[in-house]
Amino acid sequence: MGVARRILIVEDEPIVAIALQDMLEDLGYEVAGPAFRVAPALVLAGEGGFDAAILDVNMGDGESYCVADRLKAAGIPYLFATGYGREGLAAGHADAMVLRKPYRETDVAAALKLLLG
Repeated sequence: MGVARRILIVEDEPIVAIALQDMLEDLGYEVAGPAFRVAPALVLAGEGGFDAAILDVNMGDGESYCVADRLKAAGIPYLFATGYGREGLAAGHADAMVLRKPYRETDVAAALKLLLG
């Protein structure tokens, strides 16, 4: 087996972030972050060192679209996590992959398989 892929978690709810981290680790991924606010998420996005990211859209201090823009510019795949589905995304990001909340491990696994190829 090769080196585990690293996934950045951007999620403002610590309990949700921890649950997602547990799921990712159970699936064999390593976790970067989590970032609980937009500013630290932007720093992590700029530093890289991960293979993909899961971004909660609505963070406590704003929306994560600026993080998505930085990831897109760096060529790092990402998906949005939201309870609102694709309809809840801003127009400029409507083509992004969406992982619907609440998370199920099978959905997380399938989404990351698609995202990472």
